[in-house]
Amino acid sequence: MQEILIIEDERDIAEAIEYNLTKEGYKVSIAYDGVSGLKKAKLKTPSLILLDLMLPGVSGMEICKSLKADQNTSCIPIIMLTAKGSEVDKVLGLELGADDYITKPFS
Repeated sequence: MQEILIIEDERDIAEAIEYNLTKEGYKVSIAYDGVSGLKKAKLKTPSLILLDLMLPGVSGMEICKSLKADQNTSCIPIIMLTAKGSEVDKVLGLELGADDYITKPFS
């Protein structure tokens, strides 16, 4: 079963995403801050990471950069989920290795 890691500090958003993905048959784990998110990503090597940019501890940009620089995690697709919707933020996220960028709120 494919596992998706959600790294999101807003519990309501993380749990809503978890509910919908679980309903579709995915195994989901959640980290509510950057430090635990980075640890879980390196420990579990999920099939996909949904990553918020503005996190306590370590920013989503730093997590993305770290995971893409590590040979063991560089192939994990990362989709950034964030309220930062400027073109500069999107370009920076994609340049750091994110595979896609979704601006909150979304439905």
